[in-house]
Amino acid sequence: MLDLAHINPGEAVAESLAGSVELAQAAERLGFARVWYAEHHNMATIASSATSVLIAHVAAHTSTIRLGAGGVMLPNHSPLVIAEQFGTLAELHPGRIDLGLGRAPGTDQRTWTALRRDIRASEQFPQDVVELRGYLAGEPVVPGIKAVPGHGTKVPLTILGSSLFGAQLAAALGLPYAFASHFAPDALHQAVAVYRERFEPSEQLAEPYVIAGINAVVADTRDEAMTMQRQVVRARVRSLLLRDSPIAATVGDDELDALAASPQGAHVAKMVQYTALGTGEEATATLRRFQIEADADELIMAVQGRTPQRVRALEQLEAAGALGEAAAA
Repeated sequence: MLDLAHINPGEAVAESLAGSVELAQAAERLGFARVWYAEHHNMATIASSATSVLIAHVAAHTSTIRLGAGGVMLPNHSPLVIAEQFGTLAELHPGRIDLGLGRAPGTDQRTWTALRRDIRASEQFPQDVVELRGYLAGEPVVPGIKAVPGHGTKVPLTILGSSLFGAQLAAALGLPYAFASHFAPDALHQAVAVYRERFEPSEQLAEPYVIAGINAVVADTRDEAMTMQRQVVRARVRSLLLRDSPIAATVGDDELDALAASPQGAHVAKMVQYTALGTGEEATATLRRFQIEADADELIMAVQGRTPQRVRALEQLEAAGALGEAAAA
């Protein structure tokens, strides 16, 4: 699962974070493989900005499920600090911590300035990944610098991406590749093909390993799922098209639907192109088809809805056998 710790309308941040704990506990109980949290900044509806802190909190309230970043936007940080943070997590929760790395800032340029980062930091992403991997492997590439904690923990890395750049980098470094097809589906097939074709084995990974993102809107009936899907699209329209508008909070459903149907809203519909929608059985069938279509070894799902709806969705997917042929998410 990918969890953005959504802050739903009328919900406090603390409630959102409590929901993330409840969701991870349900995923652990049902046999899901991992839960990842994404770094975003200056977004009023997302509470997962301090990714390592959230992972630590959820890890303390679970026992076995893997937890990680999906991902840390490395240009926002120094590799040494991330090695220390995730090295600390790995020492506290051995064998349970993942570290997905992205090149994008996870925010807009104005917020990036507030993060005190150079706009050119993304250009150093490949070198930063190598530096970070060296700290975690106990083989630092910067003489005289050791990550403590972190040194020798070998926290497994994954490269995140939505273009050929990430695919090529993951292949060259011999790392797993996670494609963000849950919101940027266009280059999925080309990127996966390039990654598999160019993969070079590494100490961490002998064969290529692809994780593909997909949205999941699951309910007791298809009509209920369709209603939830309309709410998902409306929320994205409000967030993306009306983000800086003073009237954003007052725009009604009819206006949001009209915006979604407009040329400006076409990319919102494109973002949710890959969605497992319907009952547990219907969504599971979509997951199985998508896994084959995406040539993915594992699926990571962004499950939509409030916490009770998402927990119920996981239960329905597990009951329908989604953790069998479709890879655990």
